[in-house]
Amino acid sequence: MDFYLTALLQGLGFSGIALGIYISMKIFNIPDITTDGSYTLGGMVTGVMLTYAYPLYISIIVVLIAGGLAGAATGLIHTKLKVNALLAGILVMTALYSINLSIAGRSNLPLIGTASVFTFFSITSDVNLNSFWILAVIVTILICLIGYLLKTDFGIAMRATGNSETMIRALGVNTDRMKIIGLALANALTALSGFLITQLQGYADINMGIGIVIIGLGSVIIGETLIGWFKITSVWGSLLLVLAGALVFQLVLAITLAIGVDANLLKLVTAVLVLFIVSLPRLNFSKRYD
Repeated sequence: MDFYLTALLQGLGFSGIALGIYISMKIFNIPDITTDGSYTLGGMVTGVMLTYAYPLYISIIVVLIAGGLAGAATGLIHTKLKVNALLAGILVMTALYSINLSIAGRSNLPLIGTASVFTFFSITSDVNLNSFWILAVIVTILICLIGYLLKTDFGIAMRATGNSETMIRALGVNTDRMKIIGLALANALTALSGFLITQLQGYADINMGIGIVIIGLGSVIIGETLIGWFKITSVWGSLLLVLAGALVFQLVLAITLAIGVDANLLKLVTAVLVLFIVSLPRLNFSKRYD
């Protein structure tokens, strides 16, 4: 039971990444690869802040600002320098590797005896269950805030920028500014996942972000599949199903390990799983003959 509870904890921890990729790819139609770097940035900043005994509320603010600046950098390169969005993300992600090393001063930061959001509150005596409820509360607040934002006039303008950039620009909206803010928000959410996962696993590592965009993408694709199945049109429903996608993705990986698949093959299994999910809507299992 603890094995699958751990998978749920990972899924809730990665919800920020899933929501961030949902904003960048599904709302703005921008394939943002900054995710790998901003997730690690969130983890490294968290490690440094907690090592130097900064309060949690200050640490989370600094993490969100750091992630937002990384996303804004990608947005500025894309909109102002007219660099392809994919390349802009790759450039910022590459730069963040050196920045993350400079911030931490080394490649690995263990968090031994430091403050943690999972020990700050005590809901139950079971450590994993306590972490689950804390994460559940944090993710609920996060979804409420993002859902509220997307329902405001500003959020509607953000969504319209992705749906019809020409139309919304004709209405006087600065689409470049919208993209920059959107990417900043997406990467702030990604950095928040780094903040949570770093405390959950008890260390920050320079390589923790490698391939993390695949996890977020897989979660969003599962969420999009569920949205299509249930014909969800509301913002709140879409966000909840993206969260469900993050949980399902981690549970599938947990089941894969539980049935005896070598842990060394987990990245391969992840890639195959995402490929299968992407291809599923296009697969035709029955042929009709006239």
